[in-house]
Amino acid sequence: MLLSLSIKNYALIESLETDFSNQFSVITGETGAGKSILLGALGLVLGNRADLTSLKDKAQKCIIEATFSIQNYHLEAFFAENDLDYEERTIIRREILPTGKSRAFINDSPVNLQELQELGTYLLDIHSQHQTRALTEAVYQLEIIDAVANNSTSVAKYQQQLADLKAKQKQLHEMLAEKQLLEKEHEYHSFLLNELLAANLQEGAQEILEQELEQLSNVEFIKEQFSRILAIANEEQIGAIVQLKEMRLALQKLSPFSATYLELSERFQSTFLELEDLFNECEQSNDRINADPERLDYVNAKLQALYSLQKKHQVQSIAELLVIQDQLDHKVLKVDDLEVQIQKTELEVQKAIAAIDAIAQQITNDRKEAIPQLVSKIKTILAQLGMAEANFQFDLVTTEHYFSAGKDELNVLFSANKGTDFGLLKKVASGGEMSRIMLAVKSILAHYSKLPTIIFDEIDTGVSGEIAIKMGEIMQEMSLTMQVFAITHLPQIAAKGDTHYKVVKRSHGATTISELVLLSPEDRIAQIAEMLSGKEVTASALEHAKALLN
Repeated sequence: MLLSLSIKNYALIESLETDFSNQFSVITGETGAGKSILLGALGLVLGNRADLTSLKDKAQKCIIEATFSIQNYHLEAFFAENDLDYEERTIIRREILPTGKSRAFINDSPVNLQELQELGTYLLDIHSQHQTRALTEAVYQLEIIDAVANNSTSVAKYQQQLADLKAKQKQLHEMLAEKQLLEKEHEYHSFLLNELLAANLQEGAQEILEQELEQLSNVEFIKEQFSRILAIANEEQIGAIVQLKEMRLALQKLSPFSATYLELSERFQSTFLELEDLFNECEQSNDRINADPERLDYVNAKLQALYSLQKKHQVQSIAELLVIQDQLDHKVLKVDDLEVQIQKTELEVQKAIAAIDAIAQQITNDRKEAIPQLVSKIKTILAQLGMAEANFQFDLVTTEHYFSAGKDELNVLFSANKGTDFGLLKKVASGGEMSRIMLAVKSILAHYSKLPTIIFDEIDTGVSGEIAIKMGEIMQEMSLTMQVFAITHLPQIAAKGDTHYKVVKRSHGATTISELVLLSPEDRIAQIAEMLSGKEVTASALEHAKALLN
């Protein structure tokens, strides 16, 4: 509920601070006194756009602050989601600076307009004749039925499963699109993969083949060099080995004469053995290497195949080709893996559809049961408001489409008088009729759901007498379960309020200001009498005012 409102430097208001009761409050005043200014200020608290025209003194900032009691609205989750401090007495402040910049705060934490607007929907419902158009919208009409049907839990479960279904359907759609793309490329990828697999790629093999190719291509030169080495080593008279043996023998003969000579002999022996082993390996290598044209052709073809693959895939090594081979293998196998995942997801989607259809059907059944009750209640209230012949027809049709709150489409048909044909509510109901229907609906909803504070802005336009009295009684009854305000020109409704405020416009020098005054019992009698008879209050008007108040 709205506990208090503070306004500074807004429109015709210099400074205003008012506390409110939790009952039925009425606000009256002459046309142009500033009742719409109050609504404008509250609109800013709800997140409406602001501009410099709102400032009374363009050199000073405008501050509007509203305090709400929110302990019964279960808004802890909203405050947690938006990283705000939850307070049972929550203060919303809106500031408009002389620069035109606007700032908003919830419990002193800065917020954006979207957060303010979202919170505002839970706290305040400003209802005017122009806003009765919501009554013609199917979404709102279904919300009314669901309130009477006590469908809040079922609708919340439906919405949760709808989100889950949409997520699964999106996942399935993405998989199918990916599969379609992969299938287009599958044949080409398979060809490329088989080509790489046929090459039997092994890391390091290219270097070995290139080395072998060099040997096979230069067999004659290599054998010529080995033959030369062996000839030098093994010449009978002057071969290197013969000469080295003689040197070894000479050093062996010198070794007894000195430790130095002994060391030289040992070192030479080691070197001789190494050279002897080296010559033996040269001989073996010479024996192993032979001209092999077939092997040469094979190695050359193998390398050319590797070079061709590297060129095709724009890489420089077998290691890089192996990476590409793994990637192609993954893509080829992914089609099969994806098919399995698609089948699994399709099954999940079918299960989700079955589950949500069951909940949607339950919601539909509950709505069908609630519609006769709702129609009966609306007709009863409208009869009290002078529309005894009004009748409604709710055409509820179940579709295959998943809407935000079920699978139903709704058309509300209305007939204002007996014998007249039914027509769509939004087309055949007049503004005055829509206002009374909305009042009836709000009255009914007050018994079924926790409505925010509601402000009726001249909803009584076009009515008078007993009908006005009944409208006041309905608002008064609503105030037993919620906070209700009524801005009115009718004394019959003003008299039903538990508290009565008057908007007064006064001139101070060269400026005009508006004030909101809480009327005392005596002032209230005078105000209602003035509403009855005009500026010249008569004795009979005073008596009539007292009668209305009593």
